[in-house]
Amino acid sequence: MIVAEDSVLLRQGIVRLLVDEGFEVPAACGEAGPLLLGLVAEHRPDAVLLDIRMPPTHTDEGLVAAAQVRAAYPGTGVLLLSQYIETTGTVRALADNPRGFGYLLKERVADIGELAGALKRVAAGETVVDPLVVDRLLHTPRTAGPLDELTAREREVLGLMAEGRSNEAIARQLVIGGKTVETHVRNVFTKLGLAADLLDHRRVVAVLTYLRA
Repeated sequence: MIVAEDSVLLRQGIVRLLVDEGFEVPAACGEAGPLLLGLVAEHRPDAVLLDIRMPPTHTDEGLVAAAQVRAAYPGTGVLLLSQYIETTGTVRALADNPRGFGYLLKERVADIGELAGALKRVAAGETVVDPLVVDRLLHTPRTAGPLDELTAREREVLGLMAEGRSNEAIARQLVIGGKTVETHVRNVFTKLGLAADLLDHRRVVAVLTYLRA
């Protein structure tokens, strides 16, 4: 695991929390440019945790670095952190290639269990989107598309899938049975036209459809 965060105190705090959780963190840095890319090339981590707004302009350096890391090392997961809900550029980046890509608000760092779980999921190639971001997307006006075919409950299930939740976690969140969740997930796949023989994982493709809508 490599951590890129320009705030020294936050960077050191995150590293210590991750090490205490059993993660190996061979390197950390305060920029999202050549230094970070060099560390990724040297250590080949399972995942990189980095802030979206990094020096020198504090705009989208993290997004640019994430794209570079994913292009050069497709097997390396990337988890982006942001102090604010930023859906435009971040969601576009997620939609382009959601595998092994996540986006959390910085306030989640305080919950080390949630942060550790998100890092493990992106390292495993899954997609993780902060619940507050999902909520914003669910309530943003969108053009007509396949999502219009989903019931309110199916949209809830798809939103939780976008957060990286398993069927078991979705069942606990919605207080429904596992079989019911399976039915909703199957309906989502059917209504979005995702065939069972898709080469790509259908959960990822479903989330991709959701983010692009």
